[in-house]
Amino acid sequence: MGRQHEEAEHQRRPSGPAGRSRSSPTLVRCPQCQWLGEIDHSDWNYVMRGENELQTVDRHFTELLQELRVAQTGVQILFAFLLGLAFTARFADLSSVEQAVYLVTLVLSATSAALLIAPVSYHRTVFRQRLKSQLVSAGHRYAVVGLVLLMLALTGAVQLAASFVLGAWAALLAGALAGLFITLWFVIPLVHRMRHHHRPLD
Repeated sequence: MGRQHEEAEHQRRPSGPAGRSRSSPTLVRCPQCQWLGEIDHSDWNYVMRGENELQTVDRHFTELLQELRVAQTGVQILFAFLLGLAFTARFADLSSVEQAVYLVTLVLSATSAALLIAPVSYHRTVFRQRLKSQLVSAGHRYAVVGLVLLMLALTGAVQLAASFVLGAWAALLAGALAGLFITLWFVIPLVHRMRHHHRPLD
Protein backbone atom coordinates (compact mmCIF):
# COMPACT_ATOMS: atom_id res chain seq x y z
CA MET A 1 0.00 0.00 0.00
CA GLY A 2 2.92 2.33 0.76
CA ARG A 3 4.43 1.75 -2.68
CA GLN A 4 1.04 2.35 -4.30
CA HIS A 5 0.75 5.60 -2.35
CA GLU A 6 4.19 6.75 -3.51
CA GLU A 7 3.44 5.86 -7.14
CA ALA A 8 0.15 7.72 -7.00
CA GLU A 9 1.87 10.78 -5.48
CA HIS A 10 4.47 10.64 -8.23
CA GLN A 11 1.78 10.47 -10.91
CA ARG A 12 0.02 13.53 -9.48
CA ARG A 13 2.94 15.75 -10.41
CA PRO A 14 3.00 17.45 -13.82
CA SER A 15 5.14 15.63 -16.36
CA GLY A 16 6.93 18.75 -17.51
CA PRO A 17 7.42 22.44 -16.80
CA ALA A 18 4.26 23.28 -18.70
CA GLY A 19 2.30 20.45 -17.09
CA ARG A 20 1.82 18.70 -20.44
CA SER A 21 0.49 15.19 -20.47
CA ARG A 22 2.67 12.34 -21.73
CA SER A 23 -0.46 10.77 -23.23
CA SER A 24 -2.16 11.73 -26.45
CA PRO A 25 -1.31 15.31 -27.50
CA THR A 26 -4.41 15.49 -29.70
CA LEU A 27 -6.89 15.87 -26.81
CA VAL A 28 -7.09 19.46 -25.55
CA ARG A 29 -7.52 19.66 -21.80
CA CYS A 30 -7.50 22.32 -19.14
CA PRO A 31 -4.02 22.62 -17.49
CA GLN A 32 -5.10 20.77 -14.34
CA CYS A 33 -6.69 17.92 -16.30
CA GLN A 34 -3.54 17.36 -18.32
CA TRP A 35 -1.83 15.70 -15.38
CA LEU A 36 -4.87 14.61 -13.34
CA GLY A 37 -5.92 12.46 -16.29
CA GLU A 38 -2.87 10.24 -15.81
CA ILE A 39 -4.03 9.05 -12.38
CA ASP A 40 -6.37 6.11 -11.98
CA HIS A 41 -9.58 6.88 -10.04
CA SER A 42 -8.79 4.43 -7.25
CA ASP A 43 -5.32 5.95 -6.75
CA TRP A 44 -6.72 9.49 -6.81
CA ASN A 45 -9.40 8.65 -4.23
CA TYR A 46 -6.79 7.03 -1.99
CA VAL A 47 -4.40 9.99 -2.18
CA MET A 48 -6.96 12.81 -2.00
CA ARG A 49 -9.68 11.26 0.18
CA GLY A 50 -7.94 8.41 1.93
CA GLU A 51 -10.58 5.99 0.58
CA ASN A 52 -10.11 2.39 -0.38
CA GLU A 53 -12.24 0.89 -3.17
CA LEU A 54 -14.97 -0.34 -0.83
CA GLN A 55 -15.34 3.08 0.80
CA THR A 56 -15.51 4.69 -2.64
CA VAL A 57 -18.32 2.36 -3.70
CA ASP A 58 -20.23 3.12 -0.49
CA ARG A 59 -19.87 6.87 -1.14
CA HIS A 60 -21.05 6.47 -4.72
CA PHE A 61 -24.12 4.60 -3.52
CA THR A 62 -24.92 7.33 -0.99
CA GLU A 63 -24.58 10.01 -3.69
CA LEU A 64 -26.80 7.98 -6.01
CA LEU A 65 -29.53 7.74 -3.37
CA GLN A 66 -29.44 11.50 -2.77
CA GLU A 67 -29.81 12.17 -6.49
CA LEU A 68 -32.63 9.65 -6.84
CA ARG A 69 -34.56 11.36 -4.05
CA VAL A 70 -34.57 14.61 -6.04
CA ALA A 71 -35.67 12.93 -9.27
CA GLN A 72 -38.28 10.72 -7.57
CA THR A 73 -40.01 13.75 -6.07
CA GLY A 74 -40.49 15.28 -9.51
CA VAL A 75 -41.71 12.11 -11.18
CA GLN A 76 -44.12 11.31 -8.34
CA ILE A 77 -45.75 14.75 -8.51
CA LEU A 78 -46.03 14.49 -12.28
CA PHE A 79 -47.47 10.97 -12.13
CA ALA A 80 -50.07 12.02 -9.55
CA PHE A 81 -51.09 14.97 -11.74
CA LEU A 82 -51.50 12.76 -14.79
CA LEU A 83 -53.55 10.16 -12.93
CA GLY A 84 -55.87 12.82 -11.55
CA LEU A 85 -56.31 14.44 -14.95
CA ALA A 86 -58.16 11.40 -16.30
CA PHE A 87 -60.95 11.90 -13.73
CA THR A 88 -61.57 15.59 -14.40
CA ALA A 89 -64.53 16.93 -16.39
CA ARG A 90 -62.27 18.48 -19.07
CA PHE A 91 -60.67 15.15 -19.95
CA ALA A 92 -63.62 14.15 -22.11
CA ASP A 93 -63.08 17.29 -24.21
CA LEU A 94 -59.60 16.20 -25.29
CA SER A 95 -59.14 15.37 -28.94
CA SER A 96 -57.85 11.97 -30.02
CA VAL A 97 -54.37 13.45 -30.53
CA GLU A 98 -54.35 15.00 -27.06
CA GLN A 99 -55.54 11.73 -25.54
CA ALA A 100 -52.69 9.95 -27.30
CA VAL A 101 -50.24 12.51 -25.90
CA TYR A 102 -51.74 11.95 -22.46
CA LEU A 103 -51.40 8.17 -22.69
CA VAL A 104 -47.79 8.33 -23.90
CA THR A 105 -46.91 10.86 -21.20
CA LEU A 106 -48.53 8.71 -18.52
CA VAL A 107 -46.59 5.61 -19.63
CA LEU A 108 -43.33 7.58 -19.81
CA SER A 109 -43.91 8.91 -16.31
CA ALA A 110 -44.68 5.46 -14.91
CA THR A 111 -41.63 3.92 -16.61
CA SER A 112 -39.41 6.72 -15.32
CA ALA A 113 -40.72 6.13 -11.79
CA ALA A 114 -39.99 2.40 -12.15
CA LEU A 115 -36.40 3.06 -13.23
CA LEU A 116 -35.73 5.61 -10.50
CA ILE A 117 -37.11 3.29 -7.82
CA ALA A 118 -35.38 0.19 -9.24
CA PRO A 119 -32.07 0.70 -7.34
CA VAL A 120 -33.97 0.38 -4.05
CA SER A 121 -35.48 -2.94 -5.08
CA TYR A 122 -32.10 -4.04 -6.45
CA HIS A 123 -30.47 -3.26 -3.10
CA ARG A 124 -33.08 -5.22 -1.16
CA THR A 125 -32.72 -8.20 -3.52
CA VAL A 126 -28.92 -8.42 -3.29
CA PHE A 127 -28.69 -7.41 0.37
CA ARG A 128 -25.61 -8.92 2.05
CA GLN A 129 -24.48 -10.52 -1.21
CA ARG A 130 -21.44 -8.19 -1.57
CA LEU A 131 -22.71 -6.78 -4.86
CA LYS A 132 -22.55 -3.08 -3.97
CA SER A 133 -20.32 -2.28 -6.96
CA GLN A 134 -22.77 -3.95 -9.34
CA LEU A 135 -25.61 -2.12 -7.61
CA VAL A 136 -23.95 1.26 -8.19
CA SER A 137 -23.27 0.50 -11.86
CA ALA A 138 -26.81 -0.71 -12.52
CA GLY A 139 -28.30 2.16 -10.50
CA HIS A 140 -26.32 4.65 -12.56
CA ARG A 141 -27.78 3.27 -15.79
CA TYR A 142 -31.29 3.17 -14.34
CA ALA A 143 -30.96 6.79 -13.25
CA VAL A 144 -29.74 8.06 -16.63
CA VAL A 145 -32.52 6.33 -18.57
CA GLY A 146 -35.08 7.37 -15.95
CA LEU A 147 -34.03 11.02 -16.28
CA VAL A 148 -34.37 10.88 -20.07
CA LEU A 149 -37.88 9.46 -19.75
CA LEU A 150 -38.73 12.01 -17.07
CA MET A 151 -37.65 14.80 -19.43
CA LEU A 152 -39.93 13.42 -22.15
CA ALA A 153 -42.80 13.04 -19.69
CA LEU A 154 -42.40 16.62 -18.47
CA THR A 155 -42.38 17.86 -22.05
CA GLY A 156 -45.53 15.89 -22.85
CA ALA A 157 -47.29 17.15 -19.72
CA VAL A 158 -46.49 20.77 -20.58
CA GLN A 159 -47.70 20.27 -24.14
CA LEU A 160 -50.92 18.70 -22.89
CA ALA A 161 -51.66 21.40 -20.30
CA ALA A 162 -50.65 24.28 -22.56
CA SER A 163 -52.88 23.01 -25.38
CA PHE A 164 -55.91 24.23 -23.41
CA VAL A 165 -54.54 27.78 -23.58
CA LEU A 166 -52.29 27.99 -26.62
CA GLY A 167 -53.82 25.44 -28.94
CA ALA A 168 -51.38 24.42 -31.68
CA TRP A 169 -48.71 26.74 -30.26
CA ALA A 170 -48.37 24.42 -27.27
CA ALA A 171 -46.12 22.12 -29.31
CA LEU A 172 -43.69 25.01 -29.87
CA LEU A 173 -43.58 25.75 -26.14
CA ALA A 174 -43.02 22.08 -25.33
CA GLY A 175 -40.19 21.90 -27.88
CA ALA A 176 -38.50 24.95 -26.35
CA LEU A 177 -38.73 23.44 -22.88
CA ALA A 178 -37.34 20.15 -24.18
CA GLY A 179 -34.35 22.05 -25.55
CA LEU A 180 -33.87 23.73 -22.17
CA PHE A 181 -33.99 20.38 -20.36
CA ILE A 182 -31.50 18.82 -22.77
CA THR A 183 -29.12 21.76 -22.39
CA LEU A 184 -29.24 21.91 -18.58
CA TRP A 185 -29.33 18.18 -17.89
CA PHE A 186 -27.01 16.79 -20.56
CA VAL A 187 -25.27 19.25 -22.91
CA ILE A 188 -23.54 21.40 -20.28
CA PRO A 189 -22.35 18.43 -18.16
CA LEU A 190 -21.10 16.60 -21.27
CA VAL A 191 -19.19 19.67 -22.46
CA HIS A 192 -17.51 19.94 -19.05
CA ARG A 193 -16.86 16.20 -19.05
CA MET A 194 -15.06 16.37 -22.40
CA ARG A 195 -13.06 19.44 -21.42
CA HIS A 196 -12.14 18.22 -17.94
CA HIS A 197 -11.34 14.63 -18.82
CA HIS A 198 -10.03 13.09 -15.60
CA ARG A 199 -9.82 9.50 -16.80
CA PRO A 200 -6.58 7.92 -18.04
CA LEU A 201 -6.38 8.22 -21.81
CA ASP A 202 -5.06 4.69 -22.25
